[in-house]
Amino acid sequence: MTDLYFAYCQGDILLTREGDVPSGQPPIGFQPWEHVTDITAPLPAPPVGRKVVHIYRLDRPVTDRPDLQMVGLRRSFDILQPEMYQLAGKCAELLYWDQNSKYCGCCGAPMRWDTDISKRCTECGKELWPQLQTAIIVRVTKGDEVLLVHANNFRGNYYGLVAGFVETGETLEECVRREVWEETHLRIKDIRYFASQPWPYPAGLMVGFTAEYESGEIRLQRSELGGGGWFRRDHLPEIPGPVSLARRLIDDWLNQDGRDVQRTTE
Repeated sequence: MTDLYFAYCQGDILLTREGDVPSGQPPIGFQPWEHVTDITAPLPAPPVGRKVVHIYRLDRPVTDRPDLQMVGLRRSFDILQPEMYQLAGKCAELLYWDQNSKYCGCCGAPMRWDTDISKRCTECGKELWPQLQTAIIVRVTKGDEVLLVHANNFRGNYYGLVAGFVETGETLEECVRREVWEETHLRIKDIRYFASQPWPYPAGLMVGFTAEYESGEIRLQRSELGGGGWFRRDHLPEIPGPVSLARRLIDDWLNQDGRDVQRTTE
């Protein structure tokens, strides 16, 4: 078996570099940061095929190796193969969880790894598994229009779909209705599951739905949204990039009319 190294520093992943073209993969078969002194011990991870996976946290980025590059995890979507990108996200989530689960929440004693994805308290024996933050995202349509919104926390000028975190004691469908109502004051119907997506920023699961407009006039929740409205296929604003489930939902709607995406953002 060969070794596969996933190393992270402040949200960036270490990848190989192939010339000036943005391509590469996690280093394979050798430990490429011997000159970096402060790194964590490798976390346990299940083997992939005939490769043993190691997960490291680097205390400083690797910047002086022409054959290596530090890349934002989200941007690595455009570089890695899909299965490798998903594995990179899982490794990043395990690293994040490890950093935030050093001690038992019941008795305060140190936690130790018990399996590849769980820990056990060294004193009281409490077991702990990584926690996912579950969120919904929904494509709402009205005739030949789609509801797009610009959230205040978006880093660009693009418009996406209504989304939000599932609350305790709430079904996914109830969350879809609540989030659409809270953010736009619209009633919806015909809620249907579309797809789900791991979202390792830092540890989430995005669950996608489609729905139809039922009633109401748009009144935006200004504390969350900076803009929003109904858009036709031939007059779209900037939309999310292909890394997101939002883009898949929008593309699916566009393809129902046989048209391609007009505008996109990274």
